[in-house]
Amino acid sequence: MSSIIFLGQNMMYYLIPLLIVALAAMFSERSGVINIAMEGTMIIGAFSGTLFIYFMQKSQALSGFPLLIVALLIAMFAGMIFNLFHAFASINMMADQTISGTAMNLFAPAFAIFMARSVIGIQQIQFFNDFRIAKVPLLSEIPLIGPIFFQNTYFTTLLGFIILIVSQIVIYHTRFGLRLRSAGEFPQATDAAGISVYKMRYSGVLISGALAGLGGLIYIIPISTNFNADVAGYGFLAIAVLIFGQWKPFYIFLGATFFGLMKTISAGYTGIPFLANLGIPRVIYEVLPYVATLVVLVLTSKRSAAPAAEGEPFDKGKR
Repeated sequence: MSSIIFLGQNMMYYLIPLLIVALAAMFSERSGVINIAMEGTMIIGAFSGTLFIYFMQKSQALSGFPLLIVALLIAMFAGMIFNLFHAFASINMMADQTISGTAMNLFAPAFAIFMARSVIGIQQIQFFNDFRIAKVPLLSEIPLIGPIFFQNTYFTTLLGFIILIVSQIVIYHTRFGLRLRSAGEFPQATDAAGISVYKMRYSGVLISGALAGLGGLIYIIPISTNFNADVAGYGFLAIAVLIFGQWKPFYIFLGATFFGLMKTISAGYTGIPFLANLGIPRVIYEVLPYVATLVVLVLTSKRSAAPAAEGEPFDKGKR
Protein backbone atom coordinates (compact mmCIF):
# COMPACT_ATOMS: atom_id res chain seq x y z
CA MET A 1 0.00 0.00 0.00
CA SER A 2 2.80 2.42 0.86
CA SER A 3 4.36 1.84 -2.58
CA ILE A 4 1.05 2.63 -4.29
CA ILE A 5 0.70 5.85 -2.30
CA PHE A 6 4.31 6.79 -3.07
CA LEU A 7 3.74 6.16 -6.79
CA GLY A 8 0.46 8.05 -6.80
CA GLN A 9 1.79 11.11 -4.98
CA ASN A 10 4.87 11.40 -7.15
CA MET A 11 2.96 10.69 -10.35
CA MET A 12 0.88 13.83 -9.76
CA TYR A 13 4.08 15.91 -9.95
CA TYR A 14 4.74 14.65 -13.48
CA LEU A 15 1.23 13.92 -14.75
CA ILE A 16 -0.26 17.37 -14.12
CA PRO A 17 2.26 19.52 -16.04
CA LEU A 18 2.36 16.94 -18.84
CA LEU A 19 -1.44 17.04 -19.06
CA ILE A 20 -1.57 20.85 -19.11
CA VAL A 21 1.14 21.21 -21.77
CA ALA A 22 -0.41 18.51 -23.98
CA LEU A 23 -3.73 20.34 -23.75
CA ALA A 24 -1.86 23.52 -24.64
CA ALA A 25 -0.57 21.93 -27.84
CA MET A 26 -4.07 20.64 -28.56
CA PHE A 27 -5.60 24.14 -28.64
CA SER A 28 -3.03 25.36 -31.14
CA GLU A 29 -3.21 22.34 -33.40
CA ARG A 30 -7.01 22.18 -33.28
CA SER A 31 -6.95 25.68 -34.77
CA GLY A 32 -4.65 24.46 -37.57
CA VAL A 33 -1.27 25.70 -36.31
CA ILE A 34 1.41 23.13 -35.47
CA ASN A 35 3.10 24.22 -32.27
CA ILE A 36 6.18 22.20 -31.38
CA ALA A 37 7.49 25.10 -29.29
CA MET A 38 6.09 23.56 -26.10
CA GLU A 39 9.57 22.95 -24.70
CA GLY A 40 10.63 26.55 -25.28
CA THR A 41 7.37 27.95 -23.94
CA MET A 42 7.65 25.85 -20.78
CA ILE A 43 11.16 27.23 -20.25
CA ILE A 44 9.97 30.82 -20.68
CA GLY A 45 7.04 30.28 -18.32
CA ALA A 46 9.20 28.58 -15.70
CA PHE A 47 11.88 31.26 -16.02
CA SER A 48 9.41 34.14 -15.59
CA GLY A 49 7.60 32.49 -12.69
CA THR A 50 10.67 31.41 -10.74
CA LEU A 51 12.39 34.76 -11.27
CA PHE A 52 9.34 36.51 -9.82
CA ILE A 53 9.29 34.08 -6.88
CA TYR A 54 13.01 34.69 -6.31
CA PHE A 55 12.60 38.46 -6.05
CA MET A 56 9.44 38.29 -3.92
CA GLN A 57 11.00 35.85 -1.46
CA LYS A 58 14.21 37.88 -1.35
CA SER A 59 12.33 41.09 -0.52
CA GLN A 60 9.73 39.24 1.59
CA ALA A 61 7.07 41.25 -0.21
CA LEU A 62 4.88 38.23 -0.93
CA SER A 63 4.86 34.60 0.16
CA GLY A 64 2.88 31.39 0.31
CA PHE A 65 -0.29 30.79 -1.68
CA PRO A 66 -0.72 34.38 -2.99
CA LEU A 67 2.86 34.32 -4.32
CA LEU A 68 2.22 31.05 -6.15
CA ILE A 69 -0.98 32.38 -7.75
CA VAL A 70 0.69 35.55 -9.02
CA ALA A 71 3.71 33.57 -10.28
CA LEU A 72 1.41 31.22 -12.21
CA LEU A 73 -0.35 34.19 -13.83
CA ILE A 74 3.02 35.69 -14.80
CA ALA A 75 4.10 32.36 -16.31
CA MET A 76 0.89 32.27 -18.36
CA PHE A 77 1.35 35.84 -19.59
CA ALA A 78 4.99 35.18 -20.53
CA GLY A 79 3.96 32.06 -22.44
CA MET A 80 1.32 34.02 -24.36
CA ILE A 81 3.77 36.77 -25.33
CA PHE A 82 6.36 34.20 -26.42
CA ASN A 83 3.84 32.36 -28.58
CA LEU A 84 2.68 35.60 -30.14
CA PHE A 85 5.85 35.48 -32.24
CA HIS A 86 4.98 31.97 -33.41
CA ALA A 87 1.43 33.06 -34.24
CA PHE A 88 2.65 36.03 -36.28
CA ALA A 89 5.21 33.96 -38.18
CA SER A 90 2.80 31.08 -38.84
CA ILE A 91 -0.42 32.98 -39.54
CA ASN A 92 0.56 36.35 -40.97
CA MET A 93 3.90 35.51 -42.55
CA MET A 94 2.85 31.95 -43.54
CA ALA A 95 6.23 30.65 -42.38
CA ASP A 96 6.95 26.95 -41.97
CA GLN A 97 5.38 26.21 -38.60
CA THR A 98 7.82 23.46 -37.68
CA ILE A 99 10.83 25.68 -38.35
CA SER A 100 9.27 28.52 -36.36
CA GLY A 101 8.65 26.21 -33.39
CA THR A 102 12.16 24.78 -33.59
CA ALA A 103 13.66 28.27 -33.58
CA MET A 104 11.67 29.11 -30.44
CA ASN A 105 12.86 25.95 -28.72
CA LEU A 106 16.47 26.90 -29.46
CA PHE A 107 15.99 30.51 -28.42
CA ALA A 108 14.23 29.94 -25.06
CA PRO A 109 17.00 28.26 -22.98
CA ALA A 110 19.66 30.66 -24.28
CA PHE A 111 17.44 33.63 -23.45
CA ALA A 112 16.65 32.30 -19.96
CA ILE A 113 20.33 31.71 -19.15
CA PHE A 114 21.39 35.10 -20.51
CA MET A 115 18.69 36.98 -18.62
CA ALA A 116 19.29 35.09 -15.37
CA ARG A 117 23.01 35.85 -15.51
CA SER A 118 22.31 39.48 -16.36
CA VAL A 119 19.73 40.00 -13.61
CA ILE A 120 20.96 37.90 -10.66
CA GLY A 121 24.53 37.02 -11.68
CA ILE A 122 24.10 33.26 -12.06
CA GLN A 123 22.01 31.11 -14.38
CA GLN A 124 20.37 29.07 -11.62
CA ILE A 125 17.36 30.80 -10.08
CA GLN A 126 16.98 29.67 -6.47
CA PHE A 127 13.70 29.76 -4.54
CA PHE A 128 12.17 28.33 -1.38
CA ASN A 129 9.40 25.80 -1.86
CA ASP A 130 6.84 26.81 0.74
CA PHE A 131 3.87 25.95 -1.48
CA ARG A 132 3.32 22.34 -0.43
CA ILE A 133 0.05 21.54 1.35
CA ALA A 134 0.76 18.99 4.08
CA LYS A 135 -2.86 17.90 4.53
CA VAL A 136 -6.26 18.97 3.27
CA PRO A 137 -8.70 18.69 6.20
CA LEU A 138 -11.16 15.79 5.96
CA LEU A 139 -10.28 14.92 2.36
CA SER A 140 -6.83 13.69 3.37
CA GLU A 141 -8.44 11.03 5.56
CA ILE A 142 -10.14 9.23 2.67
CA PRO A 143 -8.51 5.78 2.29
CA LEU A 144 -5.95 5.57 -0.54
CA ILE A 145 -7.38 8.58 -2.44
CA GLY A 146 -6.73 10.92 0.49
CA PRO A 147 -2.97 10.25 0.80
CA ILE A 148 -2.45 10.38 -2.98
CA PHE A 149 -4.38 13.55 -3.79
CA PHE A 150 -4.71 15.45 -0.52
CA GLN A 151 -1.49 14.84 1.45
CA ASN A 152 1.84 16.48 0.57
CA THR A 153 0.11 17.97 -2.43
CA TYR A 154 -0.04 21.24 -4.34
CA PHE A 155 -2.85 23.51 -5.45
CA THR A 156 -1.61 22.94 -8.99
CA THR A 157 -2.86 19.33 -8.90
CA LEU A 158 -6.45 20.53 -8.57
CA LEU A 159 -5.76 23.21 -11.18
CA GLY A 160 -4.66 20.57 -13.69
CA PHE A 161 -7.93 18.65 -13.39
CA ILE A 162 -9.93 21.88 -13.64
CA ILE A 163 -8.12 22.75 -16.88
CA LEU A 164 -8.86 19.26 -18.24
CA ILE A 165 -12.60 19.60 -17.57
CA VAL A 166 -12.76 23.17 -18.89
CA SER A 167 -10.86 22.13 -22.04
CA GLN A 168 -13.32 19.31 -22.72
CA ILE A 169 -16.27 21.70 -22.32
CA VAL A 170 -14.70 24.47 -24.40
CA ILE A 171 -13.67 22.23 -27.30
CA TYR A 172 -16.89 20.23 -27.62
CA HIS A 173 -19.67 22.24 -26.00
CA THR A 174 -19.12 25.90 -26.88
CA ARG A 175 -19.44 28.01 -30.02
CA PHE A 176 -15.81 29.04 -29.63
CA GLY A 177 -14.69 25.41 -29.59
CA LEU A 178 -16.70 24.60 -32.71
CA ARG A 179 -15.17 27.55 -34.55
CA LEU A 180 -11.68 26.65 -33.36
CA ARG A 181 -12.04 23.10 -34.63
CA SER A 182 -13.51 24.27 -37.93
CA ALA A 183 -10.50 26.55 -38.48
CA GLY A 184 -8.26 23.50 -38.18
CA GLU A 185 -10.42 21.19 -40.28
CA PHE A 186 -12.05 23.34 -42.99
CA PRO A 187 -10.54 26.85 -42.93
CA GLN A 188 -12.00 27.88 -46.31
CA ALA A 189 -15.52 26.85 -45.27
CA THR A 190 -15.00 28.61 -41.94
CA ASP A 191 -14.03 31.79 -43.72
CA ALA A 192 -17.00 31.48 -46.10
CA ALA A 193 -19.28 31.30 -43.05
CA GLY A 194 -18.01 34.72 -41.97
CA ILE A 195 -15.71 33.48 -39.20
CA SER A 196 -12.19 34.91 -39.08
CA VAL A 197 -9.76 32.02 -39.44
CA TYR A 198 -6.92 34.36 -38.47
CA LYS A 199 -8.61 35.26 -35.17
CA MET A 200 -9.40 31.66 -34.35
CA ARG A 201 -5.84 30.56 -35.04
CA TYR A 202 -4.41 33.44 -33.01
CA SER A 203 -6.73 32.44 -30.17
CA GLY A 204 -5.58 28.82 -30.35
CA VAL A 205 -1.89 29.71 -30.34
CA LEU A 206 -2.22 32.24 -27.51
CA ILE A 207 -4.21 29.82 -25.34
CA SER A 208 -1.53 27.26 -26.13
CA GLY A 209 1.18 29.67 -24.99
CA ALA A 210 -0.62 30.51 -21.75
CA LEU A 211 -1.13 26.87 -20.78
CA ALA A 212 2.39 25.80 -21.79
CA GLY A 213 3.92 28.65 -19.76
CA LEU A 214 1.76 27.62 -16.83
CA GLY A 215 2.82 24.00 -17.27
CA GLY A 216 6.48 25.00 -17.21
CA LEU A 217 6.22 26.56 -13.77
CA ILE A 218 3.97 23.78 -12.47
CA TYR A 219 6.61 21.26 -13.56
CA ILE A 220 9.42 23.00 -11.67
CA ILE A 221 7.69 23.85 -8.37
CA PRO A 222 7.16 20.34 -6.88
CA ILE A 223 10.43 18.72 -7.96
CA SER A 224 13.10 21.37 -7.45
CA THR A 225 14.15 24.51 -5.58
CA ASN A 226 15.99 26.05 -8.53
CA PHE A 227 15.51 26.59 -12.23
CA ASN A 228 18.35 26.09 -14.69
CA ALA A 229 16.68 26.77 -18.06
CA ASP A 230 15.74 23.11 -18.48
CA VAL A 231 12.47 21.16 -18.34
CA ALA A 232 13.98 17.76 -19.20
CA GLY A 233 12.34 17.37 -22.61
CA TYR A 234 8.87 17.57 -21.13
CA GLY A 235 7.61 19.78 -23.93
CA PHE A 236 8.44 17.06 -26.45
CA LEU A 237 6.86 14.38 -24.25
CA ALA A 238 3.71 16.51 -24.18
CA ILE A 239 3.55 16.45 -27.99
CA ALA A 240 3.82 12.65 -27.86
CA VAL A 241 0.95 12.61 -25.36
CA LEU A 242 -1.07 14.82 -27.71
CA ILE A 243 -0.59 12.37 -30.58
CA PHE A 244 -1.30 9.40 -28.31
CA GLY A 245 -4.47 11.14 -27.14
CA GLN A 246 -5.64 11.82 -30.71
CA TRP A 247 -6.12 15.54 -30.01
CA LYS A 248 -8.98 14.76 -27.57
CA PRO A 249 -8.83 16.05 -23.94
CA PHE A 250 -9.76 12.91 -22.02
CA TYR A 251 -7.66 10.64 -24.23
CA ILE A 252 -4.83 13.10 -23.61
CA PHE A 253 -5.43 12.61 -19.89
CA LEU A 254 -5.02 8.84 -20.30
CA GLY A 255 -1.81 9.38 -22.23
CA ALA A 256 -0.51 11.81 -19.60
CA THR A 257 -1.28 9.26 -16.89
CA PHE A 258 0.72 6.58 -18.71
CA PHE A 259 3.72 8.80 -19.41
CA GLY A 260 3.50 10.31 -15.92
CA LEU A 261 3.74 6.81 -14.47
CA MET A 262 6.77 6.02 -16.65
CA LYS A 263 8.45 9.25 -15.56
CA THR A 264 7.66 8.56 -11.90
CA ILE A 265 9.20 5.09 -12.10
CA SER A 266 12.22 6.59 -13.84
CA ALA A 267 12.75 9.27 -11.19
CA GLY A 268 11.71 7.43 -8.03
CA TYR A 269 12.27 3.70 -8.52
CA THR A 270 14.65 3.65 -5.53
CA GLY A 271 11.66 4.45 -3.29
CA ILE A 272 9.80 1.34 -4.47
CA PRO A 273 11.33 -1.78 -2.84
CA PHE A 274 10.16 -4.17 -5.57
CA LEU A 275 11.82 -2.17 -8.36
CA ALA A 276 14.91 -1.28 -6.33
CA ASN A 277 15.56 -4.97 -5.60
CA LEU A 278 15.41 -6.05 -9.24
CA GLY A 279 18.99 -4.91 -9.80
CA ILE A 280 18.20 -3.24 -13.12
CA PRO A 281 20.83 -0.62 -14.06
CA ARG A 282 19.85 2.98 -13.33
CA VAL A 283 20.25 4.03 -16.96
CA ILE A 284 17.43 1.67 -17.98
CA TYR A 285 15.01 3.50 -15.70
CA GLU A 286 16.27 6.88 -16.90
CA VAL A 287 15.56 6.15 -20.58
CA LEU A 288 12.28 4.32 -19.88
CA PRO A 289 9.94 7.32 -20.51
CA TYR A 290 11.63 8.16 -23.79
CA VAL A 291 11.67 4.57 -25.06
CA ALA A 292 7.99 4.32 -24.13
CA THR A 293 7.40 7.52 -26.11
CA LEU A 294 8.96 6.06 -29.26
CA VAL A 295 7.06 2.78 -28.93
CA VAL A 296 3.73 4.52 -28.40
CA LEU A 297 4.28 6.87 -31.35
CA VAL A 298 5.08 3.94 -33.63
CA LEU A 299 1.92 2.11 -32.52
CA THR A 300 -0.42 5.12 -32.74
CA SER A 301 0.89 7.06 -35.73
CA LYS A 302 -1.07 5.00 -38.28
CA ARG A 303 -4.43 5.93 -36.73
CA SER A 304 -3.62 9.60 -36.32
CA ALA A 305 -6.67 11.85 -36.12
CA ALA A 306 -4.87 15.15 -36.58
CA PRO A 307 -6.92 18.14 -37.81
CA ALA A 308 -7.15 18.01 -41.62
CA ALA A 309 -5.69 21.49 -42.21
CA GLU A 310 -3.06 21.30 -39.50
CA GLY A 311 0.16 22.99 -40.59
CA GLU A 312 -1.36 24.48 -43.72
CA PRO A 313 -1.13 28.30 -43.96
CA PHE A 314 -4.51 29.92 -44.60
CA ASP A 315 -4.72 32.14 -47.66
CA LYS A 316 -7.94 34.13 -47.53
CA GLY A 317 -7.85 34.78 -51.27
CA LYS A 318 -7.51 31.10 -52.17
CA ARG A 319 -10.62 29.06 -52.85
